[in-house]
Amino acid sequence: MSPIDSKTNERQVENDRRILELLAQTFPNISAASTEIINLEAILNLPKGTEHFVADLHGEHEAFRHILKNASGNIKRKVTDLYGTSMRESEIRQLCSLIYYPEEKMQIVHSTEENMYDFYTITLHQLIRVCQSVSSKYTRSKVRKALPKEFAYIIEELLHESRGEYDKQGYFNRILETIVSTGQADAFIVALCKVIQKLSIDQLHILGDVYDRGPGAHLIMDTLCHYGNWDIQWGNHDILWMGAAAGNKCCIANVIRVSLRYANLTTLEDGYGINLLPLATMAMETYADDPCIEFAPKVDAEQTEHPEKALRLMAQMHKAIAVIQFKLEGSMTLKHPEWKMTGRNLLHRIDFEKGTVNIDGKDYEMSDMNFPTVDPANPYRLTEEEEELINKLHHSFTVSTGLKRHISCLFSHGCMYGIYNSNLLFHASMPLNADGSLKEVMVNRQKYRGRELFHQIGMLVRSAFNDDTPPADKDYARDYYWYLWCGPDSPLFDKSKMTTFERYFIKDPEAHKEEKGHYYTLRQKEEVCDMILDEFKVEGSQRHIINGHVPVRAKKGESPIRANGKLMVIDGGFAKAYHKTTGIAGYTLIYHSSNFELVEHEPFISEEEAIRSGTDIVRSTKMVEQTSQRIRVRDTDKGKILQSQIDELTELLYAFRHGIIKESNAGKIVL
Repeated sequence: MSPIDSKTNERQVENDRRILELLAQTFPNISAASTEIINLEAILNLPKGTEHFVADLHGEHEAFRHILKNASGNIKRKVTDLYGTSMRESEIRQLCSLIYYPEEKMQIVHSTEENMYDFYTITLHQLIRVCQSVSSKYTRSKVRKALPKEFAYIIEELLHESRGEYDKQGYFNRILETIVSTGQADAFIVALCKVIQKLSIDQLHILGDVYDRGPGAHLIMDTLCHYGNWDIQWGNHDILWMGAAAGNKCCIANVIRVSLRYANLTTLEDGYGINLLPLATMAMETYADDPCIEFAPKVDAEQTEHPEKALRLMAQMHKAIAVIQFKLEGSMTLKHPEWKMTGRNLLHRIDFEKGTVNIDGKDYEMSDMNFPTVDPANPYRLTEEEEELINKLHHSFTVSTGLKRHISCLFSHGCMYGIYNSNLLFHASMPLNADGSLKEVMVNRQKYRGRELFHQIGMLVRSAFNDDTPPADKDYARDYYWYLWCGPDSPLFDKSKMTTFERYFIKDPEAHKEEKGHYYTLRQKEEVCDMILDEFKVEGSQRHIINGHVPVRAKKGESPIRANGKLMVIDGGFAKAYHKTTGIAGYTLIYHSSNFELVEHEPFISEEEAIRSGTDIVRSTKMVEQTSQRIRVRDTDKGKILQSQIDELTELLYAFRHGIIKESNAGKIVL
């Protein structure tokens, strides 16, 4: 019996006959099936593609797009490896700047370069060599798919021809000369640079929180919706916006409040067309004489983007929507007593005569007692004007086509968790008991824990957008978005409470405390991480949990690597609001075929600065883990899929050779 025959038998082939008959439509004969097996076996022996992990982007679109363009410093490393001994550092920076921003850089080159022919000749040779380097891990087929159609044939020829061969040197040079002489050099350079960018990151993992704080969450989502291979594990801020899009009024109020808190209305107004004029009108009338000091937007003292009058209006709008939020949340907690969150209802605990509020049996002095829309006898009832306003905002959110498109993208590429090549990814927390065991959490009248909890939550939030969901179930799913945002046992929050009210109205920091769930301390233990990895059936000798959510205070000596290397926390503070806290401006974790590498970023100044001077935002690079041997495709999740395809094709060969399925000459195989 041949090696192929030894792996199969007639009974197995008969059991799989229907599948094999379908497979035979694509591979109709022995030659076609054998060729595909050879192709797949070759792919299995290629090095694993490079994976990039980022977290908590928080609307910082310029920094994020720069990281995609420079592959978190990986492109400069490639260029330095190639030209470190033949080019000066300043020349390397300028070449990298061209690769990151080719259209903008070429405009500068045309205004400063005296001999464009020399520039084109030298630069094209350099870019081809860089492109050959970044494409070396991939099959020709995969590289071909990354090429722009108008230049695909030419680029492919250049990438796979050796200039060292005498007979081919003239051919290679003539192609480049013709590109210049026909006036296509600029377009060809731009195309090459974008191919280099695309091939430098094989898979992009985002560990949640695209939204809030920064001004360009919608621009990040636009980029992602047109990006290649990426996935996202939803964060609490993403869920908040998803809930707002689903029509949850508590989520809508929170989204607007957070946006006003950071003077960021660009995503709401320009990105999604949310009409905030009714809120501005009401706020100006209701709080005309209120200084709204506690609601002043958090902006840098030297900022010039917003004039004083605009900041004053934002503070009024901020207070107006915050009060509406507290009322809506009060009603929500009463609607769902099973969530045990009625203790968060504080409006009825205000003593309007004494100017205090009672929380957990203690009276705290209030810093602001101006509540013109709050009826002490019925504090959670919306006024007619507030009711009309929130209904208008609800309409704006639920009909926004841009928001719908981006939420759909989050659903198609995301979930509560992901498992990729022995790495378990989730945004924030795994609810645990004090002893480290998995905590049961109530979801729609059923208790779940661990992997099943994450799965059920993922199914539930999707059901809020499904047309076939029964009305009562859809209503619960819509409400649950708010619980995921701030509920005590939410895997996206996991704290005793969210002290939003206290932070606005009470000066005493004692009232601001939020007790974290047990995961945040127990995850330092290797055995706890191993228990969670076992729960999710993550295999491999070098397996990890990767989280975001909690900024790593690098300037205080905190390390993102914990639990003896089993846990990596990569929220380094992309958002400008966190830079003073963390001391850096975010992390990228890079999983090469030979090691894990942690890249620490500096604050991104601007695209203009990066283009002009070739500056970058990579502060330092640290090897986290060295693999014992280079990881091949066969060792990855993709490799397992390819191996199963090989096994099926092997069965098909057996079926062909034994006449169980007849060969056909029909069909054309494109490899």
